[in-house]
Amino acid sequence: MRIKCPYCGSRDASEFSYLGDATLKRPADAEHDVDGPMFDYVYLRDNPAGRHREHWYHGAGCRSWIVVERDTRSHDIISVEFAFSETIR
Repeated sequence: MRIKCPYCGSRDASEFSYLGDATLKRPADAEHDVDGPMFDYVYLRDNPAGRHREHWYHGAGCRSWIVVERDTRSHDIISVEFAFSETIR
């Protein structure tokens, strides 16, 4: 599989590390409710078939975090974008 890094261009997937689902949202009151929504957030994951947004890290390249939208059935990549668009100064 090849991933088109927004900075480095098309690269082999072996240059990247997979982090996980890019659509998850941390529960608002995670500090006080560790048995409910926080448990689900940390331990329970869906395994969708089809389009899915994922975090990847380009460790063997520019060291950027990117969000890859791909089809998990065919591994076709639909889009790639930087995970964080804010400029650090």
